[in-house]
Amino acid sequence: MTKKKIAWVTDSTAFITEELKNHPDVYVVPLGITFDDATFLDGVDLDTEELYDRINTQKEIPKTSQPSVGTFAELYENLRTNYESAVAIHVSSKLSGTMSSSISGGDMAGMALEVVDSKSMSFAITTLIHIGLELEKQGKDYKEIANVLRAEADKNQNYILLGNLDQFYKGGRMSGTQYLLGSILKIKPIIRINPEGAFELFDKVRSEKKAVKRLIELLGEAYERNTIKQVEIMHGKVLNKAKELEQEVLAVYPNLKIVIGEISSTIAAHAGEGTVAILWHNE
Repeated sequence: MTKKKIAWVTDSTAFITEELKNHPDVYVVPLGITFDDATFLDGVDLDTEELYDRINTQKEIPKTSQPSVGTFAELYENLRTNYESAVAIHVSSKLSGTMSSSISGGDMAGMALEVVDSKSMSFAITTLIHIGLELEKQGKDYKEIANVLRAEADKNQNYILLGNLDQFYKGGRMSGTQYLLGSILKIKPIIRINPEGAFELFDKVRSEKKAVKRLIELLGEAYERNTIKQVEIMHGKVLNKAKELEQEVLAVYPNLKIVIGEISSTIAAHAGEGTVAILWHNE
């Protein structure tokens, strides 16, 4: 039997569009979400609705965990029978050990594998997968594709308005000083994943309205320097806020394509219900 050329592997922090969900060569490995009484697989036996219900009723901040090396090894063993190679694109290595597990699993399975650090999460990973699939159609091999994607990963920008500072702080993603600024002084922090792939406090504003205005300004600064065809707005169970931000963006940039989606349970476990994030790719 002739093997397919490339299998595409990612993790559950990515935003999986319907196209990717139905793509025969795309494989998603779920991260784990642990409460005191149980552990769930993101997107498999726990969705965001159930996650928020548990957090709101139990007042417990869940922990997240990377997939095991064994999980990846088993996947790559199976993929070896049908594919010549694999390209894996994962959540930033500064935020999770998922990429490390993927590399080790590939080594154990003897898979011809290239692993790409997205230096981000959510739709930024989705963008890289779509670019990779297009390069595959052009006849590029898996090593060439991975090298291009590593360069493309540096072109993603994202800014996040957190829905729950408490979750972000208790999950170890925010310093005590930053937490106090937001919770006591009622300052709205704008978080970003920086070029190295780590969370950082990017800006502090006095209200959500001013924060949204600042997001539009940041998009404008990037728009003047780069070609931007699409903006993604991700949200944590606040579709109304996402749509309001969409209208704000379109009022200034009517030709931009806007995609709205929900953050995954793994991201929601840290960012919290009410989160709104804006992302784009500088071409």
